[in-house]
Amino acid sequence: MTVLSRRTWLTGAAAFGLLGTKPASAALPESVAKIKRSLVGITTFAPAAAISQRLAGTGFAIGDGRHIITNYHVIQRTPDQPPQQLGALLPQSLEPERRELQIVKISPAHDLALLRLSGPPVTPVALWPETSMVDDGTAVAITGFPLGAVLGLVPATQTGIVSAQTPNISPQPNSRFLDANLLRTPRFSIYQLDLTAYPGHSGSPLYLADTGVVIGVLNATLIKSTKERVISDPSGISYAVPSAFIRDLAALASVPA
Repeated sequence: MTVLSRRTWLTGAAAFGLLGTKPASAALPESVAKIKRSLVGITTFAPAAAISQRLAGTGFAIGDGRHIITNYHVIQRTPDQPPQQLGALLPQSLEPERRELQIVKISPAHDLALLRLSGPPVTPVALWPETSMVDDGTAVAITGFPLGAVLGLVPATQTGIVSAQTPNISPQPNSRFLDANLLRTPRFSIYQLDLTAYPGHSGSPLYLADTGVVIGVLNATLIKSTKERVISDPSGISYAVPSAFIRDLAALASVPA
């Protein structure tokens, strides 16, 4: 997925900021409890890198509980980076359980990755059963591992609403901003959210506040000023890929969703 200069991927952690919240459904605590059972922290291990292991983002179990969904950009490695191994941390106890992850299928166009988790299954989320998106104004939440390097593997929840269904490609002011990659990128609708997200929230499930049903995957935020200030001065505008594309990716890999 191509994201323009005013949006940024939510990976890594370099600073500390206060986690703002908005009021949500009275049923939210029960929904959060459901979601937390399905979460894993996505780790990357590259022995030749300056920092060999890092918490790269968030993932969650689907289908049979042995498959994990996260953002493609969470696991993506550029050609100049050393080889890396993927792992999962399960925060079900004070001492997180470590598991191995293997890539099953990726969809760079939708910024999604489907991974297989070693060991016994994890409780899967309930996915939104419709291909249509939920209405604007719907109360939603995300739970993930923001600022993981600072706050540790502690699931944190942010709340907000669906503010719009918006194109995945922002309008360009003129033809000078168009390039071949942008023109080849498939057009589809994503969720625009009135919700504050932080680095580490990438791959977090976006779910209905009153039921815990997952309607998307958080993957980007709007930068108000500079990338360096995305934590201390967040815009409060985030984006998520609809869950229909999770089902499509799982179907391509013959994995139940």
